[in-house]
Amino acid sequence: MSAYVALEARFRRASLIQEAASILHWDQAVMMPEGSAESRAEQIAALSLVGQEIVTAADMPDLLEMAQEEVLDAWQEANLREMRRQWVRQTALPSALIAARARADSACEIAWRSARSASDYAAVLPLLKEVVRLTREAGHAQAAVLDVSVYDALLDQFEPGGRVADIDPVFDDLADFLPDFVARVLDHQAACPPVPLEGPFPVPRQEALGRRFMATLGFNFDKGRLDVSHHPFSGGTPEDIRVTSRYDDADFLTGLLAVLHETGHAQYEAGLPAAWRHQPVGASRGMTLHESQSLLIEMQVCRSPAFVSWAAPLMAEAFGGEGPAWSADNLLSLMTRVARGLIRVDADEVTYPAHVILRYRIERAVLGGDVSLEDLPAAWNEGLADLLGIRPPDDRRGCLQDIHWYSGAWGYFPTYTLGAMAAAQLFSAAKAANTDIEAGIERGDFTPLFTWLRSNVHEHGSRFSTNELLTRATGRSLGSSAFKAHLKERYSSN
Repeated sequence: MSAYVALEARFRRASLIQEAASILHWDQAVMMPEGSAESRAEQIAALSLVGQEIVTAADMPDLLEMAQEEVLDAWQEANLREMRRQWVRQTALPSALIAARARADSACEIAWRSARSASDYAAVLPLLKEVVRLTREAGHAQAAVLDVSVYDALLDQFEPGGRVADIDPVFDDLADFLPDFVARVLDHQAACPPVPLEGPFPVPRQEALGRRFMATLGFNFDKGRLDVSHHPFSGGTPEDIRVTSRYDDADFLTGLLAVLHETGHAQYEAGLPAAWRHQPVGASRGMTLHESQSLLIEMQVCRSPAFVSWAAPLMAEAFGGEGPAWSADNLLSLMTRVARGLIRVDADEVTYPAHVILRYRIERAVLGGDVSLEDLPAAWNEGLADLLGIRPPDDRRGCLQDIHWYSGAWGYFPTYTLGAMAAAQLFSAAKAANTDIEAGIERGDFTPLFTWLRSNVHEHGSRFSTNELLTRATGRSLGSSAFKAHLKERYSSN
């Protein structure tokens, strides 16, 4: 057996272990009794250790070096590169630290649920301190081997090659652009307010409508499902995709748009190269591209006139709606309404980047020791006031609203806005390449769009870096120009 083939066998096993952990995470968020949290944390910690042991076995350096000398094709060379990347990151972390992080993240996530409901930040603070302590420790260990800053090391696990030096100029540009633009859009929209939809909107009907749209978008319910959780997410495996949302019987659009967002994630996973399943090169290329696929569907496509003209009759049918409020024009106005809101997942695409920039700045300040966790709620409230001119009335709608920090995902947040920028570039390139894409959306046919996405994004897995893939698909590397042009086109005229 060649060294490369031996490596493929090992990484396949590690991938299967990771998939089992992913299903356990889904179960923890959707079905697990809260009293089972301690045993679940032990299970996930054990799987994390098994996965690490496979990737960091004593003979791995020799196998990686021998495989480098073999004759490999382009995909195999890319796979070997990604194997080495995983090995470098995993060997930087002691087994005890991996297990401790898994336990701490799981315990804090469970505590966050009740703390969020009660708006009781103090209740989860001790557990969050432990999560951050261990996150810093892991960040320092990986920063040393990657020769980057601690924050860059944490960011790198979600966006390979992502660096603060590249993000700061783009985010600063958006932070300068957004306040005046938001004000102009709000003034413009104030002159033509939409007709509000009158509920209630029964949750079973919301779920049925979400499933109908998911199926139209190509989601395969023989290999996936839709459930309810505290925070919407997409998980599982490409052959067993688990999507969740949450619902409000006074506003069906928030739950529906969350479903559409997560379906974008799910379709990316389903479209990854089947020939490279369970290999590093066959996995998704980081969270910037993952978020680009969810935001392309939710923001670029499903808030477009073409989509709403097709979807409006189905929405009205689902809830027995009739009259001017249920017209396509009014629904489009509701779905593109800009407001200075408190909740990130409910935010419109104009104010959404401000929510991400806030979190990015805070997590860097916390990890750098410039903001204490005791002061995090105050820093959140001040930051939101600076960026959007509003203050949360409580921590439930402030620093407790997102699951990420409490589940250990420090360094994740910037990928949301990086993904929004990538989504704008990709959708613009897709429409230029195939003029039937918008016409297809208008008739409820998403095949032209997903055909383009499959061949230009999904099927490449992790073969290319994010910027290489974007350059191949759109002709340029990641930037804010297409995103800003999209916002101006959509919101300066409606």
